[in-house]
Amino acid sequence: MLPLGFLGVFFAWPVLAIFRLGLAKGGVLDALGQSETWRLVGFTLGQAAASTVLALLAGLPVAFLLARCALRGIGLARTVVMVPFVLPTVVVGLAFRALWPDGGVLSIVLANAFFNVAVVARTVGGLWSHTDRRAEDAARALGASRWRAFTSVVLPAIAPAVASAAAVVFLFCATSFGVVLVLGGGRFRTLETEIYLRTVELFDLSGAAALSLLQFVAVVAVLLLGAAARRRRETALRLRRKAETARRPTGGEWAVVAAAFAVVAALLVPVVGLVLRSLSTSDGWSLAGYRALSGTGQNGTLAVSGLDAAMNSLRTATDATLLALFVGVFAAVVLVGLRRGRTGHGLGTALDTALMLPLGVSAVTVGFGYLITMDALPGDLRTSPLLVPFAQALVVTPLVVRMVLPVLRAIDERLRQAAATLGASPLRVWREVDLPLAGRSLLAAAGFGYVIALGEFGATSFLVRPDAPTLPVVVARLMARPGGLNGQMAYAACTLLMVVTIVAVVVIEKLRVPTRAGAVGEF
Repeated sequence: MLPLGFLGVFFAWPVLAIFRLGLAKGGVLDALGQSETWRLVGFTLGQAAASTVLALLAGLPVAFLLARCALRGIGLARTVVMVPFVLPTVVVGLAFRALWPDGGVLSIVLANAFFNVAVVARTVGGLWSHTDRRAEDAARALGASRWRAFTSVVLPAIAPAVASAAAVVFLFCATSFGVVLVLGGGRFRTLETEIYLRTVELFDLSGAAALSLLQFVAVVAVLLLGAAARRRRETALRLRRKAETARRPTGGEWAVVAAAFAVVAALLVPVVGLVLRSLSTSDGWSLAGYRALSGTGQNGTLAVSGLDAAMNSLRTATDATLLALFVGVFAAVVLVGLRRGRTGHGLGTALDTALMLPLGVSAVTVGFGYLITMDALPGDLRTSPLLVPFAQALVVTPLVVRMVLPVLRAIDERLRQAAATLGASPLRVWREVDLPLAGRSLLAAAGFGYVIALGEFGATSFLVRPDAPTLPVVVARLMARPGGLNGQMAYAACTLLMVVTIVAVVVIEKLRVPTRAGAVGEF
């Protein structure tokens, strides 16, 4: 009941309140009948599809490198690939804006693909590392070319992971907010940014509700497809978990390795470009942007200093991470128990899908729903500093579940049964068996969730109080105001966020333990 209660109060209730408010005002059918609405749908799906294809093309060679190759530098490549996925969206947006100042469709597609290469590499690589190479070697011995062996033997084996990764990447790209807002400006809009515009600036609740309904239906469809693909991947992992596949590349495999390292190098370009841009001024190299973070920007742009905003970010992210861990671990334990039960498989699938829904519903919809519903709770959360952490925890919890759940499922059930036979209560079984085996993964999930909360921009930009902004919100405000110093402060703040993210990723990689999922959970 705990995860269901959390979802009901902090997700379903606010979202349904927005839908009801929009429907009550009428105009939803009119919005659905407008050609502009379907133009937005077409652009949203089109850029998401293009980004997904690009992420798959870039991620598959990296998946091969991580799964099949025994080379020096694999650990560094794994860390570099992971960094973009946990970078704040506003950081990535500004990084690509530094490379393409005019923005445009190409920059949006590249930025979304940049985010999601890690999803493809880690998800596909987790299964690929467990596929038996002997079938591929047998096909080669019978005269098949390397490409024929890949398409006939390897690709069908890793197809569940490819489908699962494609569904997740498409979902993330279709609901991208910060990247499209920074790079698209007013020229290119998706459903997510249009919901924000109609809710915040135009106060067109019926139009926003119509777009939210369209987005919600699409998200549920993608999540169901992704859940089906994920079940097939987990089945394949159990069947192939003992395979030893890593070895030194031979022949044409070196071309794939070269392509993988080229992708890894390309992922560093926006990162390096952002650092250089933060140090570059019209007068040459300077730390002016970093020094200015102790103030409020040019002509008092900010209500608080950049350092105060950074402290607000740290406090908010800490609260959100603790809440997400509490709910996420409970949810993972429930899902493991339902899977072990004879009649709980369908209920477990439904709960698993429900837990993923917050990743695909507009953060603006949830945020505005908070403002019109949270006054009904004791203490009126609308004025509470906990409002933003609750919204961020809603985003972080599904990712915590996805990291912890496969690790808990990989624990040998016989260990639990032996402890119970010796008289241990269910709580003690969890404390003595599950927690020690999953402890490192829990710490990794905490670090992963922390950097996600630290850079969350969609819901935070809508809910944060003017006197307590977070660093991503400050960056967006600085970029929206004229002045060279404001721009330098924005790039400096983004660089600091990026450094914190990189440190967290390095720590997560140190905590990584081999499991049937091939990594810490699914990431």
